Amino acid sequence: MALASRFRRVFTGPYALSSQFASIRLNSTLTSPKLFISGLSRETTDELFKEAFNPFGQIVEAKIIRDRATGRSKGFGFVTYTSIEEAEKAREEMNAKFLHGWVIFVDPAKPREPRPPPRSESFSSETGFRTNKTVGWCG
Repeated sequence: MALASRFRRVFTGPYALSSQFASIRLNSTLTSPKLFISGLSRETTDELFKEAFNPFGQIVEAKIIRDRATGRSKGFGFVTYTSIEEAEKAREEMNAKFLHGWVIFVDPAKPREPRPPPRSESFSSETGFRTNKTVGWCG
């Protein structure tokens, strides 16, 4: 119990860590109403995620990114608001705050970078083996 009260003092005292993180991460300005949220708990669902960000404005989309193979949360997500002002308000209020037991960080979403086209298969030799640049020969 004493340990919990010490942690509470660190995060809510006059020199609270969350306010220090918030001031560091609020330097850039928003150019779109889409926000990137990192540090999410693996147990946070899409519904709980949307509920947490709903008080700051009308949400167009709230989505947690999941692993394709396991379906588990990757620990980050995106929220899109109808206006930049609503997104800015959500960013100011939710950055470096606790959500479901984890400290989350709210940053402007960056546009997705184009991926390079898939590389062609490595060349096969006449024996049926193909070369792998990192391992050597494989069959």
